[in-house]
Amino acid sequence: MTEIRTPRLLLRRWRDDDLVPMAEINADPRVMRWVGDGSVLDLDGTAEALERWEEEWDEEGFGLFAVELLASGELAGFTGLYVPGYLPDVASEVAVGWRLGTPFWGQGYASEAAQATLEFALQDRGLERVVALCRVGDEASENVIRKLGMVPERVTTHPVHDVPLAVHAIDLTEYEG
Repeated sequence: MTEIRTPRLLLRRWRDDDLVPMAEINADPRVMRWVGDGSVLDLDGTAEALERWEEEWDEEGFGLFAVELLASGELAGFTGLYVPGYLPDVASEVAVGWRLGTPFWGQGYASEAAQATLEFALQDRGLERVVALCRVGDEASENVIRKLGMVPERVTTHPVHDVPLAVHAIDLTEYEG
């Protein structure tokens, strides 16, 4: 079982008892504002997402980690790696992503978890390059991306939701872990 510990977080595979807290995160319009078309997910939608995320682990050898606070055991959200197959520009790449509940914003958890995930991607999984995608205007995500040392490459358009997405990237030669 793949787990990563940071000073404050445990990044781990998903458990059955993660469904309800993750569904609460996905049901918050503030959390989902920059995701897809901004629609929230209900319990069933979250269950389907968790199933897809676990399947990606089995198929790719990486995926989205549940992010748990070490101090309290609370589920804060997710971070991890995924293949953005919905976006033709980068469909063959691996992206780092995150989503945390609002009580966990502004405390550096997203940056801490994403940094550990990027290190996992480049050093443990041997990837040569990782991208990050975010909606143009999502300043919080752009801030995390900058902290990761990723550089902007271009802006593209989401093929389904017709919103501008900024593509950032880093490769192994640029990574300073």
